[in-house]
Amino acid sequence: MKINEIKKITDFKHVNMFMVNYTDKLGNQKKWQVATRAVEPKCVSGDFEIPDAVVIVPYHTEKEKLVVIKEFRVPLGDYQIGFPAGLVDQGESNEEASFRELKEETGLQLTKVLKTSPPAFTTSGLSDESVSMIYVECKGEPSNEHNEASEDINVILVSQDKAKVMLTDHTLKFDVKTWLVLSTFAEYGRI
Repeated sequence: MKINEIKKITDFKHVNMFMVNYTDKLGNQKKWQVATRAVEPKCVSGDFEIPDAVVIVPYHTEKEKLVVIKEFRVPLGDYQIGFPAGLVDQGESNEEASFRELKEETGLQLTKVLKTSPPAFTTSGLSDESVSMIYVECKGEPSNEHNEASEDINVILVSQDKAKVMLTDHTLKFDVKTWLVLSTFAEYGRI
């Protein structure tokens, strides 16, 4: 398998499409469309070390509950259950992005970073986007006063029992990362 050539198809601020010409394992010439947040696809640049975004998994220590958000997502035309998340700004650390995004999306204050994952790829059949999962403790009262105009977010504090109920509600749309963490929380009561 070898990447031969790329061609930029779109020119937008936050995400672009590229046509990637490659050779498969039998020597056949193939094409693949790739969405990327980078200047060029990571399959060409080889820049896999810095994640595009952080996904924050907050545990509210005072209320002893997991924090999730219900956010309107344009591609779904509906609300999705997810975790606070956001792009990592140029020169910003994962932890700095986590502090900022948690406050902006939930009004909560990050008090302790518990663990950070390496960059993980969200939909590698379609995009080279990567995220770091940042497990944290937080405190404070939920608020959406810091949401941007493009954000419609409601904060939900989830007990172990509520997690079990949510997972059986087939009317809810879940971010896959959130569903996985929520299912572990429902079973074990911890993140």
